[in-house]
Amino acid sequence: MTEPDDALPVAPPSPVDLAELALVEAELDKRWPETKIEPSTARISALMDLLGSPQKAYPSIHVAGTNGKTSVTRMIDALLTAFHRRTGRTTSPHLQLATERISIDGRPISPRLYVDTYNEIAPFVDMIDAQSEAAGGPRMSKFEVVTAMAFAAFAEAPVEVAVIEVGLGGRWDATNVVDGEVAVVTPIGLDHVEFLGDDLAGIAKEKAGIIKKAPESLVPRDTVAILAKQEPEVSEVLLRAAVQADAAVARAGSEFTVLGRQIAVGGQQLELQGLGGVYTDVFLPLHGEHQAHNASLALAAVEAFFGAGPDRQLDQDTVRAAFATIVNPGRLERVRNAPTVFLDAAHNPHGAAALAAALTDEFDFRKLVGVVSVMADKDVGAILDALEPVFDDIVVTHNGSARAMDVDALADIAVAKFGDERVVVASTLPDALETAIGLAEEVAEPGEAVSGAGVVVTGSVVTVGAARTLFGKDPA
Repeated sequence: MTEPDDALPVAPPSPVDLAELALVEAELDKRWPETKIEPSTARISALMDLLGSPQKAYPSIHVAGTNGKTSVTRMIDALLTAFHRRTGRTTSPHLQLATERISIDGRPISPRLYVDTYNEIAPFVDMIDAQSEAAGGPRMSKFEVVTAMAFAAFAEAPVEVAVIEVGLGGRWDATNVVDGEVAVVTPIGLDHVEFLGDDLAGIAKEKAGIIKKAPESLVPRDTVAILAKQEPEVSEVLLRAAVQADAAVARAGSEFTVLGRQIAVGGQQLELQGLGGVYTDVFLPLHGEHQAHNASLALAAVEAFFGAGPDRQLDQDTVRAAFATIVNPGRLERVRNAPTVFLDAAHNPHGAAALAAALTDEFDFRKLVGVVSVMADKDVGAILDALEPVFDDIVVTHNGSARAMDVDALADIAVAKFGDERVVVASTLPDALETAIGLAEEVAEPGEAVSGAGVVVTGSVVTVGAARTLFGKDPA
């Protein structure tokens, strides 16, 4: 049960496969969603035992943090692929199609493989459900089952290395049954406070749970912790965890850093100080200073995985080629011109601030209109505070998710931040896009081509996923 060779054309999924995928997703949706967790890895650990511990069949790079996890995970995957390693990658949540969560050879697995993998592990999942319920616990969550599917698919492929993005937190996350040879922690901020706590040190303690002592093996190897720049109280927690795990540590701004960054057409040109030396003329086809730092973090992680250091540098041309191919859907992704339409999955204050900084630093719009739908459990006020200086107008809407904030409630918050004259309400995302594009086009004189105007769709991964579908983008 393997995916087709990467050199061969990939046939589109059949209607039958898509129908079966929908049935599997309907079954999975009967389980606890990702927004409801129990602090335990007992169920996923028991399932892994029944499946023969597939997560131990390959080395792993484990990625936790608040923002940038998906971007860093994709960059690590691209670098490893450029160095001729067969990779498995997990990310969450998905933008458009559930298969995006499990990738092999840099692309989502097919609906057929997703369905077959689920059917293969389903009897074992039922056994764990029964054991847990008999002990007074819950059934396995959807995220636990999908994580198990990923590990099983990777072992079956087989992959040579897995790049695993944490779902929520770290210590109790279902992905934390892997022993990552490299543990990467992206910037930590306030998010999911209902599960992780409302102070940075407490959140950092949960995310530091992925930094673990390397298991004993025939070829001893220390865990390496790759740490992004953090607030002082966060750094203290992460460094303490690394000491307890006997892990080597590499820190952004110390052992590796962004030495130089220039805005370029379609992205940015970087000079990166890695663990193995300086990498020059690195083109990254992504916007925003935060993506430069994500690239630096990913490079250090791959260097650590290969054992690069002061006396051993990765091949520069291969590194350049890998970064030049990066595709990062829903992260300042351009989907239309005249007016320009960007999609960005910023869904918390830290992400919104990074988006605002990128828009300010790299673009000079005469008029910029935001289309925003946010999940009700997010810090909506702080998200809008970050976006207010860069949007001339804002169209608030609903992305279709049951978790999305009511449009009228979102409008009330937006009016308090932007003023009544800058806020427009649209009941659906298609209406919101049409309205926003119309507002942006107002900068053009009659008969004049639209230039210098833009629309940014943001506020939630769900919002951006729905917008990608409306603009005809395939899942990636």
